[in-house]
Amino acid sequence: MTAVGPVPLDEIRAAQRRISDLIVRTPLVRLNTDDAPAEIYLKLENLQPSGAFKLRGTVNAIRLADEKQLERGVWTVSSGNMALSLAWAARHFGLDCTVLVSDDAPEAKLSAIARLGAKTIKVTWAEVLEIARVRGREGMEGVFLHPFSDPAVMAGNATVGLEIVEDLPDVDAVVIPYGGGGFAASVASAVRALRPQA
Repeated sequence: MTAVGPVPLDEIRAAQRRISDLIVRTPLVRLNTDDAPAEIYLKLENLQPSGAFKLRGTVNAIRLADEKQLERGVWTVSSGNMALSLAWAARHFGLDCTVLVSDDAPEAKLSAIARLGAKTIKVTWAEVLEIARVRGREGMEGVFLHPFSDPAVMAGNATVGLEIVEDLPDVDAVVIPYGGGGFAASVASAVRALRPQA
């Protein structure tokens, strides 16, 4: 799989099977409001054990990773949902986990990452961006899971789109948050494959 272009539907379906024992199939709940311009549904990914959709991608990527490389642990660069999700998954699988965080990361996030058993290393924002750009850092060991452009992470995260269309087959539009773009592209891949008119 490549990170260029849509995530193939068969890889999304395979990821759905691969992660189903650890991931909550989150509900799609109608927003209770009378003044919306349309019916709006919310996908409650905050109900995942890590509190975020990124757990889907981390579990998928770990299950696809080379076991020998996993012996050296996993790592990422994030001070948010990817960090918490990878820390949760690493604890579940008994893996060492290191998270490179920006030097201004909030203490609440750092404490949550530590409670899950991951080690944090503070770096500057410039280094965070450089690691994301070059996809690695000298001296780090183990499997690097890119927070938004790792193909295995994207396939796992795309299962959100698969579930939306399964639960709401006539969906007209899906509004997706955009950070690095990986989640938006992943969900869009699933929705486009199953409901191209959306």
